[in-house]
Amino acid sequence: MSVNYVCKHCHTLIGRIEGAAINQSRLGFDMLTPEEHRHYVRVHDNGDVTVRMTCDYCAEAYNHNPELSTLASPLQ
Repeated sequence: MSVNYVCKHCHTLIGRIEGAAINQSRLGFDMLTPEEHRHYVRVHDNGDVTVRMTCDYCAEAYNHNPELSTLASPLQ
C-alpha cells in the first residue's frame, strides 16, 4: 500500500509513504469530515491512496495572485 500526496492544481507528486502498516487513522484521515474526505482522499481498488493537497509552489502563486482562483485551471 502507498499513500501519494499530489498537488490538486499542478498534479506534482509532493510525497509518498509506502508500507503495509499504513492506515488512514494513523495519518489523521479520520479527523476529516465525510465531505473533506471525499474531496481530498481517494482510495483506489488496489488499496493505494491519493491525497489531493496544494504544493508550496501553487500556494505561493495563489497568495501572490488571488485572481488565479477565478480561473478553472490556472496552474496547469
